[in-house]
Amino acid sequence: MALLVYLEAEDSKLKKSAAELASYAAALANGDKVFGLTVNATDASDCGAYGVDEIHVLETAATALTAEQTAQLIAETAKEIGAKTVVIGSSADAKYFGALVAAQLEAAYIPNVVGLPETQDGASLYKRSVFTNKGFAYTKATTETVVIGLAKNAFGAQPNEKSVQVVSMTATLADTKVTSEGTEKASGKATIADADIVVSAGRGLKGPENWGMIEELAEVLGAATACSKPVSDMGWRPHGEHVGQTGKPVATNLYIAIGISGAIQHLAGINASKVKVVINNDPEAPFFKAADYGVVGDAFEVVPQLIEKLKNFKAQNA
Repeated sequence: MALLVYLEAEDSKLKKSAAELASYAAALANGDKVFGLTVNATDASDCGAYGVDEIHVLETAATALTAEQTAQLIAETAKEIGAKTVVIGSSADAKYFGALVAAQLEAAYIPNVVGLPETQDGASLYKRSVFTNKGFAYTKATTETVVIGLAKNAFGAQPNEKSVQVVSMTATLADTKVTSEGTEKASGKATIADADIVVSAGRGLKGPENWGMIEELAEVLGAATACSKPVSDMGWRPHGEHVGQTGKPVATNLYIAIGISGAIQHLAGINASKVKVVINNDPEAPFFKAADYGVVGDAFEVVPQLIEKLKNFKAQNA
């Protein structure tokens, strides 16, 4: 039975999450044919290294599709190839169009899945994270078709080399009333969505003029920079860097919080990160209870020393 995986692309390149999604789809297919679907990706054949047999690439003049158009594209492709399982990611966009896809396919939508399903009473049982990653729930799929939203960093990229066939496709998408006047993107820096490491700072930095050491630490680590909500509210950093329950959730391999006390809304947005490191001069800061490693100290003393040590380490291992 065919399986469809939707691989998001940006600036004509597959996102970093594509390798993980393709790996999960291949493992889930268990030998069945895996179809990929993407939009305007010039490097689509790369997903063959992770188990995709055939990938359909829609080439469109639009810089981006709306959620409704994306859902229509996925649903129509799934029907065409006879896929009863659709795998998508957990980006903000995917969480929006995932439910729309499920509605069009009359399927169950199971988000935040963290592993391969188990079988119970003839139905698939999916483990997923809930309550802002504080616990897990098991959801049984009883519908013939299911849309699975894989949580970021839940499965990992697992090489599974195949000779992928790339198929160019066309589609007549519904008109949209949504228009974009333009976007501004930072260049040359890791993005919060794709970064394996995020260096985040809060009011403990005392002002925007002190962010240079945060950016330097991020550059040494190849990390993205982020901030707490008060920092973005005060205009010290762009709102696009605000992480937390009311900002961007992150599920990185390493999250470093500097001068952030650890309000519950912030912790809710970073709980899925695998390793959390906190640097704060207040030993009673709530963040220390959630951290894997903590440093009680002045950020203006600790961070420069950390940068120096990391630079020396990289130089010795170059």
